[in-house]
Amino acid sequence: MQTELKRRMPIGAEVLENGVHFRVWAPKRKQVSVKLSESGELIPLESEGNGHFIAFCEGIGDGARYSFRLDDDDYDYPDPASRFQPDGVHAASQVVDPESYRWNDGDWRGVELPGQVIYEMHIGCFTDAGTWKSAESKLPFLAETGITMLEVMPVADFDGQFGWGYDGVKWYAPTRLYGSPNDFRHFVDTAHQLGLAVILDVVYNHFGPTGNYTGAFSPHFVSQRHPTEWGDAINYDGEQAAGVREFVTENAAYWIREFHLDGLRLDATQTIYDDSPRHLLADLSTAARAAAFTASGEQRKIVLIAENETQEVRHVEGIDQNGFGLDGLWNDDFHHACRVAATGHAEYYYADYAGTAQELVSATRWGYLFQGQYSHELKRWRGTPAWHVPGWRFVTYLQNHDQVANSAHGSRLPELTSPGTYRALTTLWLLGPGTPMFFMGQEFGTHTPFRFFADHDVELATLVREGRWESLRQFPRIAGHDGRVISLPDPADESTFAACKLDWSKCHDDCQDLRLHRDLLRLRSEDPTFSKQDNNMIQGAVINADCLLIRWHNPQDEQGELDRLLLVNLGRDCHWSPSAEPLVAPAIHTHWQIKFSSEDPEYGGSGTALLNTTNWHIPGHSAILLTPTAVQKPRK
Repeated sequence: MQTELKRRMPIGAEVLENGVHFRVWAPKRKQVSVKLSESGELIPLESEGNGHFIAFCEGIGDGARYSFRLDDDDYDYPDPASRFQPDGVHAASQVVDPESYRWNDGDWRGVELPGQVIYEMHIGCFTDAGTWKSAESKLPFLAETGITMLEVMPVADFDGQFGWGYDGVKWYAPTRLYGSPNDFRHFVDTAHQLGLAVILDVVYNHFGPTGNYTGAFSPHFVSQRHPTEWGDAINYDGEQAAGVREFVTENAAYWIREFHLDGLRLDATQTIYDDSPRHLLADLSTAARAAAFTASGEQRKIVLIAENETQEVRHVEGIDQNGFGLDGLWNDDFHHACRVAATGHAEYYYADYAGTAQELVSATRWGYLFQGQYSHELKRWRGTPAWHVPGWRFVTYLQNHDQVANSAHGSRLPELTSPGTYRALTTLWLLGPGTPMFFMGQEFGTHTPFRFFADHDVELATLVREGRWESLRQFPRIAGHDGRVISLPDPADESTFAACKLDWSKCHDDCQDLRLHRDLLRLRSEDPTFSKQDNNMIQGAVINADCLLIRWHNPQDEQGELDRLLLVNLGRDCHWSPSAEPLVAPAIHTHWQIKFSSEDPEYGGSGTALLNTTNWHIPGHSAILLTPTAVQKPRK
């Protein structure tokens, strides 16, 4: 008989010494039983009187299948806190013993956000096989390229055979589509041994449309006051919200503790509605950090990043300052300004951006562009002041899953602009103070599309398809002159999903895009100025609507050794004279020399002439980095 109860989580099935302990929150129910799949035995759970039911079952362990019978319902429900659903979200749950995996990352101490280079990836599309095991084979390549942190798109199990993962319904169960829970652990373990951190994209703002059985256990999981565009919001501040908050904060801790993850990316936090005195995200960040320990019991550092459309910097302020205690924020403003600059198209949600040199200067220096101004596209005020926020807290990107998929055919940015412009923007992005994030395949210039895909039954698939196409119709060029969307990929068609699998045959050492990205990442890492990610060193100036300069300068560096000058010209060749701009002046007893050019033939460029810094001639569609060198004679 089990005499001592040592649960890891307050809910779910826990493997103990002589069996499995079950605990489930079901305040809607009077009677709950656990059904053991192998024997068909029904074992009543005892009510704790607070909506929780418990039972200890001897003689079973890791791998046992089970479900719950609720009152007199003629249905066997999977566990809301199931650790694995081997036959899908509607079938029986499986007991998982996290101790069954033997970790090899005992020396791993975790990570902090400064200095990271993030890589967003969808496991199902990253390789042809679409599994954890097959993804592992590519990890040495990513480490060699300069990636330091993997951001895995959501893996909480969902209905169907393919999907983005944002419709998860089993928040504790890594989807069976990519392998077993121990396959996931091995992926993380392997990454750590290569020096790669792993964070997971999690969705705490809604449940997916099918396979969500939480309502059978409690009516309090969903909010009665707050809607979202994807379905019912989660109840974090209403009746019996405490049970829901525990379910979510414990889930965040679970991923960190049981999978040794290095952090989380929190999806669409603007729809995590909470009017409580202490916001859920503050509780979540506290719980996640408290779960991060090494094998020897030392505190391990983790990274928590939010996607927040309303751009509230409260997310990255301390909990003692009424903040949420997170580390970073996705910066859509940087992406949108670059996208408009690259394509010339400012439509739908890009309509608030002009893609001018001034926007690029401001986004590089200040992070968010909208810090409290009125957004004419959103028809409301947007953002909060971010002047004080360090540049490294802003995650910047030229591509991500949403923005690639929101083109008509899931086209990558290089297909939508000129090669020179793309290389120039890449240089600005990777040398800037933000924390850069690649989208899988971007590093080697893949043309593999990334489209929206979701496997649903016929009725729901029709609604999803029409909803997706209606969203894209808001781009006037996609809608067309007659208002119809023509030949858009069907999200429910398996071929749409298959077309998004990366074509690795284009990745080789002679790849010009790969060489560009590797060189810039090496420069970013090794250069004493760029590695600081200090936006306080940055000043910028506009030369014309398409041409800008960024100057890095530290007033304490009297010799100007840390000075850097980046010229970015997205338009025609620019003859800049007179150059009455102090930011272009070199430090005393130095002159500028070219350190890097995006037009180097090694990257597919046309070459770079000697730069005349007397009568400046700045080549078009290029980015040129200048560093100081001592003059042999004083200038006259």
